[in-house]
Amino acid sequence: MQPVTIRPISTQRGIRQFITFANELYKDSPYYCPPLWLDEMHTFDKQKNPSLEVCDIQLWMAYRGTQPVGRIAGFINRVANAHWQVKRVRFGWMDFVDDMEVSHALLDTVAAWGKERGMTQMNGPVGLTDWDHEGLLIEGYAYVAPMASLYNFPYYVQHMEHYGLNKEVDWIEYQIVAPEQVPERVHRMAQIVAQRSKLHVDNVRSCSELSKKYGLQFMDVLDAAYCQLYNFQPMTEHQKAHYRDMYFPLINFDFVAIVANEQNEVVGVGVGMPDIAKALRKCGGKLFPLGWWYLLRALKSKHFEVFDLLLIAVRPDYRDKGVNSMVFDKIIPSFKQYGVRTIETTSMLETNHKVLANFEEYEKKQHKRRRAYVKDI
Repeated sequence: MQPVTIRPISTQRGIRQFITFANELYKDSPYYCPPLWLDEMHTFDKQKNPSLEVCDIQLWMAYRGTQPVGRIAGFINRVANAHWQVKRVRFGWMDFVDDMEVSHALLDTVAAWGKERGMTQMNGPVGLTDWDHEGLLIEGYAYVAPMASLYNFPYYVQHMEHYGLNKEVDWIEYQIVAPEQVPERVHRMAQIVAQRSKLHVDNVRSCSELSKKYGLQFMDVLDAAYCQLYNFQPMTEHQKAHYRDMYFPLINFDFVAIVANEQNEVVGVGVGMPDIAKALRKCGGKLFPLGWWYLLRALKSKHFEVFDLLLIAVRPDYRDKGVNSMVFDKIIPSFKQYGVRTIETTSMLETNHKVLANFEEYEKKQHKRRRAYVKDI
């Protein structure tokens, strides 16, 4: 058998091969959701991704002879390291064939790269920031991965543990039966909270209207709400504008809740969208020649069964006041209108009991679990 070689990736051609590798590895999996090709290309482009203003990054591919057998990205988020007072090199975009020599060589390469730059720990699989995909799937392999989640084969877990990586945190995900109507207790709570705290749900209908009325306030709420969560990185103004412009123009605002106070300050945000995993699988993540049509049809559909609940965030000074009930009260009525039967949550830290409590009213099952690992280097 030919030896494993690790090669750094820097050219556009190399980045295309880096992205393609995962799609080839999972081509026979009915559960894998390919990323949007253009988004992945932009992720590694310093001119397109403002996260690279605060991160150092290197990509590598593993080969046996001329055959690609693995990939990995190593990165150092300088702002996050300063925020948490750590010296960590992160790894992500890690995929590999079931071969310990391959996975260990990839991880060794990231560890060596990090140590050369003064890092003392390695951490992953995570993203450049906490807005990227993170967490190795360790439960729930027989469920389709939505756009906002990673998928990996079960053998990845054994490779991580054999390398000596240790659990740092777990996230869990729920699959929820879409309610026919807002639960009475939630509706009543929403009315009480609105009156007591002098809040209202602003029925904005577009990204341009949202930006015109509130600027980047809703992104500030996300930043403030998530500041204590795992691997948080305070967003730069450039990052806030980038994520707004990247995601919000695509959203159906029937599934957006903006909660504001008497001063018209945003204090709560809830966002969801139709699941587009089927469309991404159909087009392989590529917009051309017909991918744009599949995706647009999925995003603008007036009837769909699976809904991805992307985020709910509340400004810290309004936390524990029941603002989340106003978000659900606004969004849930649209489920029946659009024929939604299943809600997929994004990953939630297993220790974030306040967030998990939001779903106590609903019929659900915890169907997935993800893990981030850490190791001293």
